[in-house]
Amino acid sequence: MSILLIEAFYGGSHKQLVDLLREEIEDCVLFTLPAKKWHWRARTAALYFMQTVPVNADYRILFASSVLNLTELVALRPDLGKLKKVLYFHENQLTYPVQKCQERDFQYGYNQILSCLVADVVVFNSAYNMESFLTSIGKFMKLMPDHRPKCLEKLIRPKCQVLYFPVKFPDVTRFIPGHTLALNENPPGSEGNGNTHLYMSLPFQENNSTEGLIKNSNSDVGPVDCKTQTECCIPFQERLHNPLTAVKELNEPTSSKSSTHGQGEDKPHAASSLCRSPEGLDCQQKPLHIVWPHRWEHDKDPESFFKILLKMKQMELSFHVSVLGETFTHVPVVFSEAKKTLGSSVLHWGYLPSKDEYFQVLCMADVVISTAKHEFFGVAMIEAVYCGCYPLCPKALVYPEIFPAEYLYSTPEQLFKRLQNFCKRPDIVRKHLYKGEMARFSWAALRGKFRSLLTTEPKEDL
Repeated sequence: MSILLIEAFYGGSHKQLVDLLREEIEDCVLFTLPAKKWHWRARTAALYFMQTVPVNADYRILFASSVLNLTELVALRPDLGKLKKVLYFHENQLTYPVQKCQERDFQYGYNQILSCLVADVVVFNSAYNMESFLTSIGKFMKLMPDHRPKCLEKLIRPKCQVLYFPVKFPDVTRFIPGHTLALNENPPGSEGNGNTHLYMSLPFQENNSTEGLIKNSNSDVGPVDCKTQTECCIPFQERLHNPLTAVKELNEPTSSKSSTHGQGEDKPHAASSLCRSPEGLDCQQKPLHIVWPHRWEHDKDPESFFKILLKMKQMELSFHVSVLGETFTHVPVVFSEAKKTLGSSVLHWGYLPSKDEYFQVLCMADVVISTAKHEFFGVAMIEAVYCGCYPLCPKALVYPEIFPAEYLYSTPEQLFKRLQNFCKRPDIVRKHLYKGEMARFSWAALRGKFRSLLTTEPKEDL
C-alpha cells in the first residue's frame, strides 16, 4: 500500500470521502476513529494513530483531514513525516461558529494552522473554506497575549488549492416507474436551455461501482412512511414530466396570488395538462414537501428553520416536512418540541442509515432548505438538488459559490415568503428546471485531480 488514509472522525462527509478514495484509487489503506467526541478526536487522535499505524516502507503519501493534529503525528512518527503529506479541510476552526464567544477553544484553530505548516499540500473543499481560513489567521493569532508569530498566511497560502468534495451521484431512476423515464427521454423544453436537472445529471454517475454508497437496484427496500411506491414518487414524476421554469411567478408578491389559484381563471397554466400523476392527482392538490437533511446541531440553525415552519402552520398553509440528518451526543431541544408542534405535517423524522431510503425521500421532496450558520461545502444540499429538489440557501457562506443567485435568500423573512408562495403553488416548484451545474461536483469530473493529488515520486531518503 502506497497511500495512507487517516480519518480521525470517520462519519458524515469525512467517511464518504475516504471510502470513495479507497474504493476508486488503488494502493490505499485506511485507518480511522469513530465519529464520536469530536473534541477529543482533535486533541488526542495523533497519539492513537502513532501506535496503530504500522511502519511500512511502501507508504509514499499521507492523506488526512484537518481534524487530525498532523504536527503531533509526524513528530511522534518521523517515518510518516517523510511522506508527501496532504491535508484536506472539510471545515476550518478559525471561522466555525460557537454558541458563545467564550466557548471557542483556541487550541483547535491553532492545531490546524500548525498542521498546514507541516503539510506539503493543503486542500480545501471550496474557495470559501480556503479564503475564510487564510484571511482569518492574522486575526486569530491576535488572541495570543504576546509574542505573536507573523506572516503565517504567506507561508501557508502557496501550499493551498481548492478541490471540491467529489460526490458519487447514484442512479436514483429506480425510485420512479419505468414508464415515467421513457416519457422523459426528451423532456419538453430541454433543448438549448442550458439547464441541469436529474435526467441531465445521470450521465455523470459511476454506475459500475455504486455498491459502496447505495444498495443494489434490486433492493427490496420499500417506500418510507408513505402509502405506495407510486404515491411516494409523485412529486419527482411531476418534476420530470414538467421541466418548465416559472420562477417569476414564485417571486411575485403574495398578495397577487390566491391559495385557490387556477379556479375561475380565464386561462389555465401553460403546463397544467401535464401536471398529473398516474392516479389523476393534480400536483396543485398535493402539499409541498420540504426536506431539511442536515446534522442536528446548533451551527445548522434548526431554530430558524422550525420557527418558519411553525409560522406557516399557524397560517394554515399546507405542507409536509422531512427532517433528516445525523445526530450526535447533544441534540438541541428544539427538535423534540418542533416534532410535537408540527404533528401531522411530519413525513419523516430522523437519520436514515440506508442510502436507498435516504435518496428515496429526497426524490419525494420538492424543496430542500438550508438555514446554516456554518457551511463550507454542503454535500446534502447538492445530493438533494441532484434528486430534483429546489434549493433555498442563505446568501452567505459557501452557497453563492455553489448555487445560482435565484436560489439564495438574504433574511429569514425572504425565506418565509418564498416558502409561503411555494405552499400556495407547489406545481411551479415541481415544473422548475434547476439552472445550476451539478457535473462539476461529480467524482467523474474530479477523479483525475484526486488521482494527481495522490501520486508522487518517492523521495530519495525514503
